Amino acid sequence: MAETRKILILAGDGIGPEVMREARRLLDWLDRKRGIRFELEEDLVGGASIDARGTPLSESTLELARAADAILFGAVGGPAWEKLGFDKRPEIAILGLRRELGLFANLRPAVVYDPLVAASTLKPDIVRGLDLMIVRESTGGIYFGEPRGITTLPDGQRRGVNTEIYTTSEIERVGRVAFGLAQARNKRVASVEKSNVMESGLLWRETITALARAEFPDVELTHVLADNCAMQLVRTPKQFDVIVTTNLFGDLLSDLAGQLTGSLGMLPSATLGEVQADGRRHALYEPIHGSAPDIAGRGVANPLAQILSLAMLLRHSFGLTAEAGLIETAVVRVLSNGLRTADIMAPGAARVGTGVMGEAVLRELDKVPQ
Repeated sequence: MAETRKILILAGDGIGPEVMREARRLLDWLDRKRGIRFELEEDLVGGASIDARGTPLSESTLELARAADAILFGAVGGPAWEKLGFDKRPEIAILGLRRELGLFANLRPAVVYDPLVAASTLKPDIVRGLDLMIVRESTGGIYFGEPRGITTLPDGQRRGVNTEIYTTSEIERVGRVAFGLAQARNKRVASVEKSNVMESGLLWRETITALARAEFPDVELTHVLADNCAMQLVRTPKQFDVIVTTNLFGDLLSDLAGQLTGSLGMLPSATLGEVQADGRRHALYEPIHGSAPDIAGRGVANPLAQILSLAMLLRHSFGLTAEAGLIETAVVRVLSNGLRTADIMAPGAARVGTGVMGEAVLRELDKVPQ
């Protein structure tokens, strides 16, 4: 009996449906040319769900998400929903999925492909060959801690409160993901926090140190304060292999590292849950570029981050390492052939739209001996 691989597709808003269309074509290719079957479900999320159902994340969507082996997510948000209350905005959907599915480990690779070295704002010798992974804790910390909110004080001033909270177990589980990834890479982990001024940061440092000694003695561990890490990422980014950090610092540092590559339109991500007793784990894969409503519907968006997110899905959720590698190699070859969407355009390159870029990746895959 063929293995069941259930994927829930949540294209979302803005350019989400456009870039998702190109990823779907690759799933069809894997079925047609490699005999790898997927059971696909599609549903609404974000602004599209608000318009249809009055909520950015419906219970019916959550049920589909719980039943899926993996979620391929597009993007949410746009000006049509900006005036809604904070708890009704499209972006709440992604926070809800993380919370309800326990998606605690966000993996954000930052890779500089040789054809795009010139796209970075840093000097070529600084970024050439860059390949680092940021592992961001994504269900705790200041984004989820209580108490939180805005209150009015007796003197009429307003006060906003957010709370940074971490427990030992929350730190250990994301640490294990980071160390496990490092064991398959260059066996180096940099743990990032602010232990000099934050008690939660001190607990983070102590817990990661104990975890490394007890379970991962083969991995080299260093500790870096978050502000220094930001500086080092711009100064000498290739010193890092795997970075593990908190929700807030991971949010900031992953965007910084992403910009080293030249375009957020090239960056995929994965967010993983705990491995369950039956070996399954909830997982969500998405590009980090957002819904880009200013270019939605024009057919000019870069689909490569969505395509590379699919490659991460194949690797981390289904163990299809060879197929993930085929897609990543096809992307590099397309870029080497000089095709560019507007966000990564360079002198002498051929500017193409979303569909042509997706078609070019398929053509490169068709060259692989079957």
